[in-house]
Amino acid sequence: MAEKASETWISAPKKLSTAKQACLVHIYPTGPTMGCRYPLTDRPLVLGRAEDADIRLTDHSVSRRHAVIEPAGEGYCVSDQRSTNGTFVNDRVIEPSRLLRDGDYLRVGNCLYRYLAGGNIEAEYHEEIYRLTILDGLTQIHNKRYLDEFLEREVVRSQRHRRPLSVLALDIDKFKTINDSMGHLCGDFLLRELAGVVRESVRQEDLFARAGGEEFVVVLVETTKDDALHVAERLREAVAAHEFRFEATPIKMTISIGLASTVGDEVTTPHHLRQDADQKLYEAKRTGRNRVCS
Repeated sequence: MAEKASETWISAPKKLSTAKQACLVHIYPTGPTMGCRYPLTDRPLVLGRAEDADIRLTDHSVSRRHAVIEPAGEGYCVSDQRSTNGTFVNDRVIEPSRLLRDGDYLRVGNCLYRYLAGGNIEAEYHEEIYRLTILDGLTQIHNKRYLDEFLEREVVRSQRHRRPLSVLALDIDKFKTINDSMGHLCGDFLLRELAGVVRESVRQEDLFARAGGEEFVVVLVETTKDDALHVAERLREAVAAHEFRFEATPIKMTISIGLASTVGDEVTTPHHLRQDADQKLYEAKRTGRNRVCS
């Protein structure tokens, strides 16, 4: 009688939990740490100014032991450690903790991180790095690099087809005064909030970008000077009517706008359009602010 073959049981490999695949990506402020990836593990991770913090942040808006991220079921939970300025997820303060979800924005003082925990962390990370090359980390609208490339293409297209093109230069009125009196956390909040207000009123085919500091630019494709003036007034009114509130403090904020246009003139360059819009912006500032000059 043949000997019965023995059976060998091989246990299925343990599936890695979402928690084992998650990471934080530093997206703001810019500098040598922008784009740095911090893998999350089974042990708690401390963010703060203390020398023994796992992610050490030297920004004075950050407390010594500001926040802790630790495993929670299949994911991670962030908890505030009684910090001075609070911990925020997607611009909402956490009290005292919050379960993180893939794509969430975590803000610790002035520092901003993106939480990644999808099925393909490597692909998500590289996509985030690409986003950092074209988007402003603070406001999540396009940055100056992308603005320059976009405007260059649209000027060429305007000249080739003799189509109108308009540029708006926007600047927050008395932003330095607000920033100095209320602090940089408030200033960053206002920049993000303003970006959200303006973005809602900009068409998909147009471009809204942060040129630097408190200055923004809107490129209006195939838009005449008269139509661009209507857009500019609508943006100015939307900002003036919006209720900006930092923590419990209401803040009245307005913008000034400069407008420059072309109908496909061959001598027009992106530099000339930006320069003309900036000059009109300065004129709006000089003549009383909270207005449009064209």
